[in-house]
Amino acid sequence: MRLFFRCASIPNTCEKHGQNKERRLYVRVKEAQTLYGRLLTALFIAMKIPTYNIKGEKAGTTELPEVVFGVAWKPALVKQVFDGEMANRRKPWAHTKTRGEVRGGGRKPWRQKGTGRARHGSTRSPLWVGGGVAHGPRKERSYEVKINKKMRRAALFSLLSRKLKDKEVVVLDLFKLEEPKTKDAFNIFKNLRNSAGIYNIGVKGGRSLLALPTGELAKRAVNNLPFVSYIEPRNLNVMELLRNKYLVLDKSSVEELGKNLKTK
Repeated sequence: MRLFFRCASIPNTCEKHGQNKERRLYVRVKEAQTLYGRLLTALFIAMKIPTYNIKGEKAGTTELPEVVFGVAWKPALVKQVFDGEMANRRKPWAHTKTRGEVRGGGRKPWRQKGTGRARHGSTRSPLWVGGGVAHGPRKERSYEVKINKKMRRAALFSLLSRKLKDKEVVVLDLFKLEEPKTKDAFNIFKNLRNSAGIYNIGVKGGRSLLALPTGELAKRAVNNLPFVSYIEPRNLNVMELLRNKYLVLDKSSVEELGKNLKTK
């Protein structure tokens, strides 16, 4: 882009290359300016999505940034980041004790010479029943995998865009509860199923992820709902999005996503 605009500083009269060269240069500069303008415009284009209230009724529309929800689907990248997140959460549980960790075996079982038997210094040797294990699995093993920030962000944007395309992103105007009651949270999802016509949201076959920036009451209310999970928007990750079918947001969550998931 910078090269094109530098070419524009060439004088209009060019005796060596003639008028045709000057014309081609002018066209290239114009094309570069148009492309640059489209790129800038794409950063601020917003995608509109219907918004519902807690009764399941339509309450207008909400604008979603295309830079987050308008990215191409990249399944290979999503799979790579998912495997990395799963590996980072993995904790080794298999652990065997060596001969130095097994209880007992401090006394030499018999003297070194004169018995006719093989020499041994401890009954906790790996050769003995009840002894330690040689070369067994240890809990010190680490399965951690490094995930680059740009990879994680690109996979998250791609997955959010795919969910929006599949109509699995639900936006509410305000998700507010007076008390942390499971019944109230259940009724909200029931209204979304019945009034808004969102198929099986919040029940079996429609596991939902509720993302709210400040939702301590909502977190406690949905804690006993088996098919609803809670997460803060800044902690959204590929594994949780793949584990749940629907992503439920409100307008404050959309603003939080715009702040924390902005590209650099």
